[in-house]
Amino acid sequence: MISFMSMKTRVRISKGGQISIPAPIRHRWGTSTVALEDHGDRIVLQPAPDDPIAAAEGALAEEFGGLDPARLRRHAREDEQIAERRRRRR
Repeated sequence: MISFMSMKTRVRISKGGQISIPAPIRHRWGTSTVALEDHGDRIVLQPAPDDPIAAAEGALAEEFGGLDPARLRRHAREDEQIAERRRRRR
């Protein structure tokens, strides 16, 4: 038999479009970042690594041994800054 935890709770969406994830759920998953997927008939939130580059570094080390994590982080930050500037222009 497979045992798993299941917790269903209702949360309100603030006027600013925010929700609060209850502390027991946040602590269980150990992350402050989630990925949101819109499936049309439901929304799915999944835990995501706070630092996706560090998470990918170990997984990709064998395939891409020459990766420079610092360079990847720098490029990711630059991409985020470009996206933020585009959002502000709208």
